[in-house]
Parts: sequence; C-alpha cells; structure tokens
Amino acid sequence: MPHCRGVEEHLTVGRVAELAGVSVRTLHHYDGIGLVQPSARTAAGYRVYLAGDLERLREVLAYRRLGFGLRAIADLVDDPATDAVAHLHRLRGLLLEQRDRTAAMVMAIDRELEARAMGIRTTPEEQLKLFGAQLYETIGSAYPATRRTEPRIAARIRDALGDARTVLNVGAGTGSYEPPDCEVTAVEPSAVMRAQRPAGAAPCVAASAESLPFADLSFDAAMAVSTVHHWPDPVAGLREMRRVARRVVVFTYDASETGWRDRFWLTRDYLPEFAELLVDWPSLADLTHAIGGRAEPVLIPWDCADGFFEAHWRRPEAYLDEHVRRAVSVWTRVGPEAEERAVDRLRDDLSSGRWAERNRDLVALDAAELGLRLLVA
Repeated sequence: MPHCRGVEEHLTVGRVAELAGVSVRTLHHYDGIGLVQPSARTAAGYRVYLAGDLERLREVLAYRRLGFGLRAIADLVDDPATDAVAHLHRLRGLLLEQRDRTAAMVMAIDRELEARAMGIRTTPEEQLKLFGAQLYETIGSAYPATRRTEPRIAARIRDALGDARTVLNVGAGTGSYEPPDCEVTAVEPSAVMRAQRPAGAAPCVAASAESLPFADLSFDAAMAVSTVHHWPDPVAGLREMRRVARRVVVFTYDASETGWRDRFWLTRDYLPEFAELLVDWPSLADLTHAIGGRAEPVLIPWDCADGFFEAHWRRPEAYLDEHVRRAVSVWTRVGPEAEERAVDRLRDDLSSGRWAERNRDLVALDAAELGLRLLVA
C-alpha cells in the first residue's frame, strides 16, 4: 500500500519548478498569461501556490506533454463543465491512445527492419499504410479548443429528430450535438476522439459507419454531424444508418452544385486545392437517395460557435490562427505547402485591405449560404 503524507500548504515557485520538472521561467510565463497563477502570498510577500493551483498546473503540464498548444489548454482547463475527475479520465484515455500508437509504431519499425534484413524492400504504399496516422489521430487533439456546439444548428438537428427517444450518433466525435433529452448511443472509430468525450457522455462504441454493429431498426433515429466526408464509403455508411434507424438526420456538405467553389471566398481565392478533396465525393442526389430523404439548406451564422471549415466566413482573421486550422481536417488534407501559401496570401490581403474590398458585401450578412445541408429521412 503506498505511503501517504500531507501536502505542503504553500509551495514557492522554485519548489514547484523542482517538483514538476519545469523551469521557473516556464512558471513565470504561465503566470504572465494567466494560465496558472500562484493564488497566495507569504507574510514576507512571496507568491506561493495552493493545492488548487497545483491541480491546475498538473492538468496544464499533462496536456502540454500530450502536444496541446497553450491556447487550447486554456480552453480545456477553464471549461466549467469539466472537473478534476473528468480531466483525469480524459488524460488517461489520451495517454493510453498515445501508448497504443507508440507500440504500433515500434511493431511497424520492427517489421520493416526484419524485411530489410532479408533484403526485402516494402513498397511506398505499404510504408504509408504502416506509418501513416489516421486523419482524426492528427487533428483530434485540437477539437476541444475550437469545435463547440453551435446552438442554432443544434436546434435544427433536434427538430429534425422529432419525437425520437433512442438515437444513434454515428461518427460522434466528442458528442457536441447529442440531444440531452434522448437515450443516445455513440459510434466513433477514433480513440483520440473517444478519449475526449466528457464524463457522463453517452456510451460510445468503437466502430465504423459502414459496418454498424446493431440489428435492423434498433433505434428511433440515427444522426451524423460533420463526419460523412471522412467516411471511406459515404453512401454505404448512410445506408447502414437507414438500416438501423427509423429516421435519419445528417449534417453535411453539398459539393455537387455548379459553382460551389465560388460560394466561399476561402476556397475561391486562397485554397483551390479544396476542389481536389471532393473529386470522388458523391452528389447530393446520391446522398439523399441513400437514406431515401430530402436535403434542406443550413445557413451559417456569422458568429458560429462551432469552428468547422466555413464557420469564420465573416471573421477571416480566424484562419490565421493555427489552433483554428488544426481542428479542421481540410488543412491537414491539402498539405502544409498549400496551407502556408493560403495563410500568407490571406494575411497580406487583410493587411492591405484587399480582402475587405473584395468581400465588402459580406459585412451586411448575418448568415451565409455556403453549401451546408441537413439531410432528413
């Protein structure tokens, strides 16, 4: 049984730095930006850390060592809906996922070494399959900072679900749009995303949309929000949703309309590579046919809280923030060269006023039609 002793009531900056394995300069930086601040003073006037400060520092350091940026960490530790126990559960899940990824990488390297020792060279495709990270394993850790529930979109989704009591959320991610008044079962293939689901969230099954492990008509409704474009076979996944549920509600994107790229200034003027991501994307007719339903346009409010790709259409400076970009799969998929070029051009146009001149009509809009659709069956 581990030995327990009382925790010091007050700890100086130097003592905390020694215990935590960080520099005093790092702690001063955290203090300066308001991330972790000593909340008490000694009789001599020295600032000292209390137990609550140390708990917050522990969370900050844990998220930092997992690769989170300081801005994302601030959003995580300041979340009023997440207590210390919930942080521990989340951190545990992320660490286990990191361990599993590391073990898988070591195994892949061992296989490569064995093959080379026998004079066998693996193909580029095999190498990428062994070492390439899944998309959500790359972008998933950035989600909590910028991907929040947009209440107006959530209301549309809830209305479309109607009187459904049991709901399957496919490609659920962190569960942002899961209706709290329904009995929800989540499906999410990414361990990184599953680990970030809050304490008390709906039970989550590790499975893919194309092969749902449920019997026919097991649920009153099935929903999918901003996920279909990541599925290997969107039509098959939608058919599976139709199979297991009496009603289907999907929030997705229509890329089949003529002139779609010109609807959004970011793809029109700065990121033409976006078009390459949608070459094999099914038409809106194919998607709606897969569920036997209809498509409804969803206008995006100028102050949209959910930081998906189109969300900042009237706030262009947001796209200069790497934290915003890291939580959106488009930037990872187009590659670093396209991203750097697009961001540099946008920064220049914002500084010169060219962006404002080119998009002056947007200022008067409260919501924009950018191709987002709600599929309902």
